[in-house]
Amino acid sequence: MFGVSIDNLLNLDQKYYNLEDYQSDIPRWCPGCGDNGILTATQRLLREEQLAPEKTVFVSGIGCSSRFPHYMNTYGFHSLHGRALPIAEGIKIRRPDLHVFVNMGDGDCFSIGAAHWIHALRYNMNMVAMVHDNNIYGLTKKQASPTTPKGLKSNTTPKGAVLEPLNPLVTTLAVSNVSFVANVVEWIPDLLFDVIKQAFHHKGFSFIRILQRCPHFTPHVFDPIMNEPDRLRLLTHDDGMMIPDAIKKIYKNVEVHDPANIHKAREYASDTETIPIGILFRDESVPTYDDIRKPTRPNTPAVINEALQQEFDKFGINPKNN
Repeated sequence: MFGVSIDNLLNLDQKYYNLEDYQSDIPRWCPGCGDNGILTATQRLLREEQLAPEKTVFVSGIGCSSRFPHYMNTYGFHSLHGRALPIAEGIKIRRPDLHVFVNMGDGDCFSIGAAHWIHALRYNMNMVAMVHDNNIYGLTKKQASPTTPKGLKSNTTPKGAVLEPLNPLVTTLAVSNVSFVANVVEWIPDLLFDVIKQAFHHKGFSFIRILQRCPHFTPHVFDPIMNEPDRLRLLTHDDGMMIPDAIKKIYKNVEVHDPANIHKAREYASDTETIPIGILFRDESVPTYDDIRKPTRPNTPAVINEALQQEFDKFGINPKNN
């Protein structure tokens, strides 16, 4: 056609997904809840990457954050308390073609789901796990969680929490086979989006801990780092999080950090006075369990039907044998 290659013609049938295409319902989180910002950043990622809704799945446990699948116009699984990760792993091992995301709260992941969290890191399956950490059990109305600050009063600690809070970054970085660890806050949307995007492109288990405001039960728990921007240490690197100049004007505590350096990552994670923001560690050489256990033949409809028929035949009644 007049010297124009047909390969360069636009595919007019190809659908372009807008933000609205990924939203299934109006969120019912409280006004000012940080979960809204996490939802928006995630929907932005899906739009930018043009992920087909039928090829994307969100899995959650129980909690405010676990309403996430209800608000995504994709496949979703609202699972049991603390059990989001093993369900997501089951989905990924059987359907490696799907983009799998997991959303959990601090109580959901670090308490009842702690064993699954540790082993998910060890298995290093190719998915993105986001922990919405507001330092409290929100859905069940203000019980202390593993990350509740010492001294904070709750329904289960009316005189104040007596234990030091769990440091999920230190714990995560100590697990064998860990391959991606990031820490971010939901009130800096550009950095939140950047971290989620880089987690999505990482091959392996991407663990993101997101400090998330709960305006109802822990409205002031993050005031110290919100009122003192220098208490946030923004980690940047050519192969890490990129920080826009506008953000550098507000958050001046910026350091160059190579995410391949796990020893420095552990040092940052252990600092309780200055909170690291960005990608602490990344290593794509760690083998993924989905590759190790990859099926020897494709999981096609014919293969699935054959397996089903074999199972049905075990319980079938053959009239000739009567």
